[in-house]
Amino acid sequence: MVTSGDALRIGSYSFDSRLIVGTGKYPSMEIMQAAHAASGAAVVTVAIRRINLDNAEGKTLLDYIDRGRYTILPNTAGCYSSKDAILTAQLARELLETDLIKLEVIGDAQTLHPDTRETLVAAERLVNDGFTVLPYIGDDPIACKQLEALGCAAVMPLAAPIGSGLGVCNPYSICIIKERATIPVIVDAGVGTASDAAIAMELGVDALLMNTGLARARDPVLMAEAMKHAVIAGRQAFLAGRMEKRLYASASSPMQDLISTQR
Repeated sequence: MVTSGDALRIGSYSFDSRLIVGTGKYPSMEIMQAAHAASGAAVVTVAIRRINLDNAEGKTLLDYIDRGRYTILPNTAGCYSSKDAILTAQLARELLETDLIKLEVIGDAQTLHPDTRETLVAAERLVNDGFTVLPYIGDDPIACKQLEALGCAAVMPLAAPIGSGLGVCNPYSICIIKERATIPVIVDAGVGTASDAAIAMELGVDALLMNTGLARARDPVLMAEAMKHAVIAGRQAFLAGRMEKRLYASASSPMQDLISTQR
């Protein structure tokens, strides 16, 4: 899914896709599986607090994810304090035998915006405890730089509120975050359709994480395929470098060197 030599590198990990997908809100587990396959993603994020280990049928969400095909990125969704997030991350490491963690510490139940202070506290503790930490954070260049200084492997600024589908609401902040970062910048939350994905990637971010945009589409599998192509196109456009914008027209066929038709 990525150009040769253009793999996504996060800490000690390397992935051949720049699209990370989630597991919630799908109409069925079978549709989720098909959407994951269509997306071309190499990483699937799972909310640890929502895994029911007491299922009467003996199956959990994890049974629907091919561990040979996908790297699981556990997340701390549903946590409202650094204490809860740290405990959830520790449980994830024991359950999944991975040091990867997508850190989420929510500060407000209505907007689902992150609590920056608690996120910083949890990130420092988890980094010191040997985790590869990918924190969900607001589109705040200062907070992102602080998280990088703590040793996070990537930063994940939101494009828009979780599940809103509004697209990139503040592209200028995202550009500043990317310009200053020396670690991957992964836009997380708010991408609703393929054009949103392409626009985000054209800003130069390293990857996208999305869930609701796929799961709540009328056809999640077709949307997953569209997102795959949009991420590729956006990345290629960024690498290619767009033409400069002009106020006035510029002829596609310049007059210079044209053969005169006048006699």
